[in-house]
Amino acid sequence: MAHDAGSRFWVRLTLAAMSAALFVVTLAWHDWIEIVFRVDPDHGSGWLEWLIVVVAFGLTLTFGASARQEWQRHAQVTDGRSFNA
Repeated sequence: MAHDAGSRFWVRLTLAAMSAALFVVTLAWHDWIEIVFRVDPDHGSGWLEWLIVVVAFGLTLTFGASARQEWQRHAQVTDGRSFNA
């Protein structure tokens, strides 16, 4: 079970890092979608980029908090302080 908890932590931490990278890239480089995919889905208004920034920030906070919670739970199990039956 401890191995599963460690794996869940690393998956959540990786997802947090990926969403943080998407957040930073989109915030710093607004037209990356147009350049990479050669489409302009928002026709230059920028609403899609701001939507990605907001969603990526929310995902970063969510996955980061989840990874922290999993890390603490894993630490309790490996320290022998878990009282679960």
